[in-house]
Amino acid sequence: MREDHHDQPHAPDHPMTEFEWRVDAVQALLIEKGVITADEVRRAVEEMDARTPAQGARVVARAWVDPAFKARLLADAKATIAEIGITVGFDATIVAVENTEKVHHAVVCTLCSCYPRGLLGYPPDWYKSLNYRSRAVVEPRSVLSEFGLELRSDVEVRVLDSTADMRYLVIPVRPAGTEGMSEEELADLVTRDSMIGVAQARTPALR
Repeated sequence: MREDHHDQPHAPDHPMTEFEWRVDAVQALLIEKGVITADEVRRAVEEMDARTPAQGARVVARAWVDPAFKARLLADAKATIAEIGITVGFDATIVAVENTEKVHHAVVCTLCSCYPRGLLGYPPDWYKSLNYRSRAVVEPRSVLSEFGLELRSDVEVRVLDSTADMRYLVIPVRPAGTEGMSEEELADLVTRDSMIGVAQARTPALR
């Protein structure tokens, strides 16, 4: 264990992996060389730690009420998300996909846990688990059923494999009976799991 680890800007509360040690070493070197400062690293980490699924929910709610915004989101998600003042905080491409009555998308990262943290906050433990990562691709309907999501047999399930270069945002189906709701009220119906694709958005009666 490095004796100077407590001086680092962001010390994890778990045993560090080899990858984390490498990141930590590169970060320390960049600070030593004056490329970045420890305060800049701390601010960046604090900003990312403050991200929650509410960011993504704002995007989905706007897509539900504004067809032109949704069309732009599906064509160029990152640029369109910036229109409402949200910066995603990473260089990877973001692809927005829309769930419909005929097609349902679910997201997994089969290699590790690539995830749009700038929009959804930290990934849940189950998303990082080997069980989910291995089974979501080969038996997606069974996995979705375990989350309580039962899809009709005529609904096509598409599993999207997130990578370091490409992250996904699922636009869930807008619940019925929400026609008179404001954009803010609609955002309250959008959950983290619905933006990963393992659940539907809440219905107004379940808020």
